[in-house]
Amino acid sequence: MMNVYTETGSPLGRRSVLFMLGGVAATGLLPMRWARAGGTSASALTFDGDALVVTGAQLRRFDPFGDATLLPEPRNPVRVLACHPDRPGRLFAALEGSGLDRSEDGGRTWATASGGLPRTQVTALAVAAGAPDTIYAALAEDGLWRSEDAGTNWSFVMDRPWLAEAEREILTLASVNLASGMGGIWIYAGTDQGVTRVPDCFCRWQDVVAGDAMDALVAGTPSAPEAPLPKGEPVSALVSAHSAPERLYAALPSGFWVSANGGVAWENRSSLHAQALAVDPADPDHIAAATNTELKHSRDGGTTWATLAVL
Repeated sequence: MMNVYTETGSPLGRRSVLFMLGGVAATGLLPMRWARAGGTSASALTFDGDALVVTGAQLRRFDPFGDATLLPEPRNPVRVLACHPDRPGRLFAALEGSGLDRSEDGGRTWATASGGLPRTQVTALAVAAGAPDTIYAALAEDGLWRSEDAGTNWSFVMDRPWLAEAEREILTLASVNLASGMGGIWIYAGTDQGVTRVPDCFCRWQDVVAGDAMDALVAGTPSAPEAPLPKGEPVSALVSAHSAPERLYAALPSGFWVSANGGVAWENRSSLHAQALAVDPADPDHIAAATNTELKHSRDGGTTWATLAVL
């Protein structure tokens, strides 16, 4: 069995390894083989219930206390993955080039879910908090699209965010159900200039601020965030915690950042440089991350990390 170590160098036991990555160590189906097969690192990952689905050169599913399964590829290589914690088995995959596929069985079979979407690269996906049939997709050089029937039909809902005197591409999306002044679902977007958000009425992109969001929206001049993310840094990954809606995690070149209040204030919790993140739907402190070279996870909200496999 391969030893897996924490950041401090302490070896983890067999039971811990199995729990962390669905028996990867026990089966020997390591991402090292996957990297040799295609020569690329993990580009996206998501929790599907208590399983972890990871894509790169190949698509794999790691089930707790079970085998690591090689899944069939959709029509094209997968660029982005999304799922909904209240609908295990349903996955959405944005494909390289254009197109979106859906699976209802945890990635074992796929069907197209891009009816009405332009033939443009989907850069980010999010399934609406509390509404597993509603999906948001960001399209390159276009804007935000929404489907309310699990991808059968799509409609345009919002232009790209305007930040730092230019329209910005959406690199990552998260849907958050916050009891704020807007009283509904928020869609958070990570761009190359930081994080912004829009309520699901799609009235206007706005900065994340403390207090009543409706007042800030009406005023048009929100106060500055208490402790914002660094300005001018691209947000490569942004995820929300289903079981703790105000908890957000973000990956930037400056490290791994955490917000406990819906993005008003942020803490730089570690120096981890991740290109993809996923949060366990049942445990907001359990996070999986993909870097350029490793698949890692944390059980304490990102303070310490254990290496699951070398990519």
